[in-house]
Amino acid sequence: MDTNNNITKGVKNLLGEPKKAILKLSTPMMIAMLVHSFYNIADGFWVAGLGADALASVGLFFPFFFIIIALGMGIGIGGSSAISRRIGAGNKKDADNTAEHTLILGFLISVIISICGFPFLDEIMRAFSGENENVAFMAINYSKIFFLGTPILVFSNIAGSILRGEGDAKRAMYGILIGSILNIILDPIFIYYFRLGVIGAAIASVFSMAVSSLLYIYWMFSKKNTYLDISIKNFRYNGKILSEILSVGLPSTLAQLSMSLSMIILNKIVVIVGTTDGVAVFTSGWRIVMVATTPIMGLATGVIAVTGAAFGAKNKEKLKTAYLYAIRWGIFVELFIALIVFLFTKEISYIFTYSKEAARISEELMRFLKISTLFYLVVPPGMLTSAMFRGVGKGFNSLIVTIIRTFVFQIPLAYILSVHTSWDLTGVWWGIVLGNLIATIFTFTWGYKTVNRIL
Repeated sequence: MDTNNNITKGVKNLLGEPKKAILKLSTPMMIAMLVHSFYNIADGFWVAGLGADALASVGLFFPFFFIIIALGMGIGIGGSSAISRRIGAGNKKDADNTAEHTLILGFLISVIISICGFPFLDEIMRAFSGENENVAFMAINYSKIFFLGTPILVFSNIAGSILRGEGDAKRAMYGILIGSILNIILDPIFIYYFRLGVIGAAIASVFSMAVSSLLYIYWMFSKKNTYLDISIKNFRYNGKILSEILSVGLPSTLAQLSMSLSMIILNKIVVIVGTTDGVAVFTSGWRIVMVATTPIMGLATGVIAVTGAAFGAKNKEKLKTAYLYAIRWGIFVELFIALIVFLFTKEISYIFTYSKEAARISEELMRFLKISTLFYLVVPPGMLTSAMFRGVGKGFNSLIVTIIRTFVFQIPLAYILSVHTSWDLTGVWWGIVLGNLIATIFTFTWGYKTVNRIL
C-alpha cells in the first residue's frame, strides 16, 4: 500500500463515509453542469434570434458534437474510474501513471478524429438537411469550427475527469464554470456584434473550452498541487493500465456514440414526420431535457468515483450504500424539476420562439416539453446504474444497457408511434419516454443484482 502523506481533501472525501462522499463529490459537479446546461440554453436563445433555420442547422450538428464530447467523456471516465480504484487500493504511483496514459490516449484519438472527419462534413450535413440548402450551408460552417477544435474539447473533458478521479470535484467544477460563463458572454458578441451568425456561436464555444483547458494545464503541470503527480516526461507505457482504461473507456465512448447515432436516427425520423421545423423543436426541447437531467449527470460523476474507490478497497457495503443513496436522491431532485418545467412550459418555450422566424414551432415545442417531464423521472435509476458499472470496471455492462435503451426500445417505439400512427411528432416524443421507461426497469434490476453479487 502506498504510504504517501500528501493526502488532499478530495482524496479524504473519496475514501470517507459513502453518503457524504457522494454529496461532496457530486454537488460541485451538479452546479458546474447546471451552469453548463444554462449555457446550452443561452446558446439556443441567441441562435434562435437568427430564425428556425439557424436552430435546425445547429440541431443537425448536435449529434456529431455529441460524438466529439463522447470521446473525451469516454476516455475520461475510463481514466477516472481506474484512478479511483488505484487510490482506493492505496497505489498512488500507478494512479499517476494512469492519468498520464489517459491524457496521451485522448490526445492521439482526438487528432485522428479531427483529421479524418473534417473532409466529409459537407456531404454529411447536406445528407441530413433534406432539401433546405440554407440549413445545410449554416450547418457545414458551424461544424467545421468544432471539428478543428476537437483536441481542445477532448482534453477539457479528460482533464476534468482526472481531477474528479482523485476526488478534486471543486477544481473540476471551476474549469467547467469558467468555460460556460465565458461562452454565455461571448455568444452574443460573436453572433451579433461581429455578425458571424452560427459560426460565431461555434467560435465562442471552442474559445471558451480552450480557456478552461489552459486552467487545467496550469493546475496539473505548472502549479502541481494536485494529489496526482502528472509528468509526460516520466510516462512509462503499461499495457495493463491501458487495458483497464479501455475496458471502461471504450464501452463508455461506444455508449455515448450509440446515443449520438440514436439522435441522428431520431432526427431523421423527425424530418420524415415534421420537416426541419421538427428538428428545431427536438433539439431546442432537448436542451431543456439536458438541463433537467444535469443533476443526475453530476451525481453520476460522484457514483463513478465513490464506487470505484469502494471497489478498490473491497468494501461492498460502502459500494451498495453509495449506489442506492444516489438513486434515491436523484429521483427526488428530478421530481421537483419535472413539476417546475410542466408548470412553466409556455415561459420556457418562449426562450426559443421569441423571434418571428421561430414562433411557428411554439405549440409543438410546448407539447414536447410537457411529455418530456415524464422522461426525467426514469433517468436516475438508469444513468446511475450505468455509472456504478463504470466505477467497478464493468464498462461493457454500461454499454449493453445503453444499446438496449436506444436501439432496442427508444428508436423502434419512436418510429412505430410516429410513422405508423397519426401521432406524427407526438409519437416520437412518447416513443422516447416509453423506450427509456422499459429500459430503466431492466437496467436497475441488473444493477441491483450485480451489486449484491460483487466482491
